[in-house]
Amino acid sequence: MTAEPAKRRFLTIEQAAEELNCKGSLIRNLIQTGELRAIQVGARGLWRIGIQDLEDYIVDAYRRTAERIAAGELADDVPEGD
Repeated sequence: MTAEPAKRRFLTIEQAAEELNCKGSLIRNLIQTGELRAIQVGARGLWRIGIQDLEDYIVDAYRRTAERIAAGELADDVPEGD
């Protein structure tokens, strides 16, 4: 019987940035503004983002984007090259 690989529960700021294809500074800003939930771990205060918290942020970002498109605040076409 083979053991299932352990599922990762938390991501570092860098790993979350990689998932969203953005810079770590954006992730830090999202944490500071409360848009993305995170916890500080240990005496050095390392930040960790829960996998589900990142997924929740993504779902909410899709919802907000759809609402802005529907309200005419954003063009409904996707720019080339992004």
